[in-house]
Amino acid sequence: MLVLVAPGQGAQTPGFLTPWLDLPGAADRVAAWSDAIGLDLAHFGTQGDADAIRDTAVAQPLLVAAGLLSASALGATAPAAPAPDAVAGHSVGEITAAVLAGVLDETAALKLVRKRGLAMAEAAAVTRTGMSALLGGDPEVTIPHLEKLGLTPANVNGAGQIVAAGTLEELAALEADKPEGVRRVVALKVAGAFHTRHMAPAVDVLAQAAAELSPADPTVTYVSNKDGNAVTTGAEVVSRLVGQVANPVRWDLCMETFKELGVTALVEVCPGGTLTGLAKRALPGVKTLALKTPDDLEAARELIAEHASA
Repeated sequence: MLVLVAPGQGAQTPGFLTPWLDLPGAADRVAAWSDAIGLDLAHFGTQGDADAIRDTAVAQPLLVAAGLLSASALGATAPAAPAPDAVAGHSVGEITAAVLAGVLDETAALKLVRKRGLAMAEAAAVTRTGMSALLGGDPEVTIPHLEKLGLTPANVNGAGQIVAAGTLEELAALEADKPEGVRRVVALKVAGAFHTRHMAPAVDVLAQAAAELSPADPTVTYVSNKDGNAVTTGAEVVSRLVGQVANPVRWDLCMETFKELGVTALVEVCPGGTLTGLAKRALPGVKTLALKTPDDLEAARELIAEHASA
């Protein structure tokens, strides 16, 4: 059984879109998306430096665009890659997953993520906030410690990783007072405390944008960040996309659902690496592959075909 997953903010690196634009039709698709949302995706994905693509309003549509390009490229040559059995996305990757599940079309998804990014950037500008990954430790010890410091466990990622979010002062206190068992605290390349109360203003903006959508029901199993449950209606998928900006991501529960579904292979769309790393530690025996450049496509197609025939 195959699951296709899409990474969230922080996975982007300067120039990561460059090789994908050489694929047939890719540049034209990206240009059309750019016109639709008023943002030059090709420029930022090929020439934007680390600071430029850290901007929430830029990073989020860029990640969705890259995920969609790489996912469609999997079926670009005959025989086309079979559809996945399940999809999921981490944070903004859930919008990519909604397209892969047939809930939203590409242009609607890009317009939604553009509004999401702008709204979250505006919310982040109110207070100086950020996010840091904690490596190691026991969640039962780490989470109460974070709450004592005023921080939110914004991403519970499993495989010994929790991401804390809050004000820069609270994050500095965490550096000086790590929970017992935590080996390292790593600041993330994001511009705000996402999936916390600091993002509450963005929820209203996103709700208004979502009201204009006409979602379809998922055609494959759609696993939600909120609680790891499979969501069966397009309306519920969109409702959860709205609420998740101010609520924690439970990727640990998504991976538990992958286990229950009997997932045997996991492919992460571009810019892949983060979620496959977590899967290697939390899902032993599951074959993983990350799409970083088009050079990874052939191996991904072979893995998908292997599991489809099995």
